[in-house]
Amino acid sequence: MPTTSAKNLFIFNVLDGLREGLSQFSGPSRAALLYAESPGDPMRICDPENLLRGHEPMLKALYLDSDEWRSNAPDTHGMKRFGQIYPEKNLEMAGLISYGGRSRSIFYQMWFTEHHPDMCSVAPTERWLEHAVWLLSHDFATSSAFYTGSSRYVLREYATHAVRDAVMDGLNMMIGWDNRLQVYPILDAVLEISKTPEEGAWPRGELVFVEERFLEEIPFMARFPRLEQPDIKNTKHIRKLLQAVEYSDRQLVSDGRSLVGIARGALPDCRVTADFRGSYGFLHLNGSPVCSFSDGRFHSTNRRAKLVQLEEALLSSSVDSSVAHTLFRITAAIVHGAEEKKHGCTLVLDLNETPIAISGQELDRPLDLQDPAYLDLAKSLAKVDGALHIGRDGRLHRFACLLDGRAVPGEDRARGARFNSALRFTAEHDQLLVVVVSSDRPVSVIQGGVELTAVCRWKPSFSFTTPPPTLSDWISWG
Repeated sequence: MPTTSAKNLFIFNVLDGLREGLSQFSGPSRAALLYAESPGDPMRICDPENLLRGHEPMLKALYLDSDEWRSNAPDTHGMKRFGQIYPEKNLEMAGLISYGGRSRSIFYQMWFTEHHPDMCSVAPTERWLEHAVWLLSHDFATSSAFYTGSSRYVLREYATHAVRDAVMDGLNMMIGWDNRLQVYPILDAVLEISKTPEEGAWPRGELVFVEERFLEEIPFMARFPRLEQPDIKNTKHIRKLLQAVEYSDRQLVSDGRSLVGIARGALPDCRVTADFRGSYGFLHLNGSPVCSFSDGRFHSTNRRAKLVQLEEALLSSSVDSSVAHTLFRITAAIVHGAEEKKHGCTLVLDLNETPIAISGQELDRPLDLQDPAYLDLAKSLAKVDGALHIGRDGRLHRFACLLDGRAVPGEDRARGARFNSALRFTAEHDQLLVVVVSSDRPVSVIQGGVELTAVCRWKPSFSFTTPPPTLSDWISWG
């Protein structure tokens, strides 16, 4: 049997590998674990970065006030020592993704991580947590014989496998276990094509993968003879053919092994689609996004600005909730338009009753941005150097505005003139929110000379050899 210190090391390695891997996939992420090794053990918590703080009432209700997690359990002693896990589904706690399981070596474990608001889907992350369950159970079961510590490195580089598991689960639910699509070659081809420019241009267009049995349902415009179908592994050739569907409603169609032809029209529900959009793209399953891809890696982001801090700042401001909703909708439309067109811009949201005077291009009359035509015009005016000045009335009062002010703490020369000018300007004016969009995608929300969207990097946790505290003790510590 492994010692207590060894078990703590196993937990640390899995926890740290999970955190590192998810941070690459979804941005800075934390991870936490609740577990009980044996049926009679108290629930313990391993949460070195306080991910679960604020959820104490729910955890207390689930694990301390109720004994269902213990009494309604399967007979884990009757399970196989290896290769058998009884799954415990996502607890659906606000702001968290969770997944757990039971095994012969660990009676109960539940893993947690953050639910980032810009995720395409939680499915890959759930599969990641599921694999953490398997690996920790395996480490506990095999440590007395041979322990390599490889779980940490497996979880750190699990992104492609998590996406594959999510896609396979979806396909199996739709068409059963006899699904013949080989997902790994598909994912390899997608990443390779995404990195392959053609005459200096990055790939655009859709590449659809369907199982061979559904090919007859596809409205082909052009179909290649079986012996002339390009192999999907020949990504350079596929990249060239992708030019035939750029900026159109046509798609390249593959059976997962070769390219079958070019189609247009309604496609079978059961399909995997790679939507190439230049330097990035999205992977869809049955029309729903699974993840995005860029720089030769898969990511969870939908590549749209989160704007969570902006929404919170508007709701906590002096304006009415309906006004806050209108301003948020207008701002989100302009920001997302700038992201799609890949240009930077600055928006000044003026929450004063009477808009302040800002040096910029005046208008005879403010433009009502609730009108789609004027909103579209504002998206174009956002390309002009300077900021858009939007009042609490939802109207554009000026554009090409110059923001100035005195130097303030927190300036960052690496962030450029837009960002630092916004810091200075908001430090000297009340009732303002400034949204800065950079051409390379970061979006900053600034108020009172402070960036509301600033990210504090989590300090890495270090290996621990003492047992994690019981859940009851952890809650009592507050």
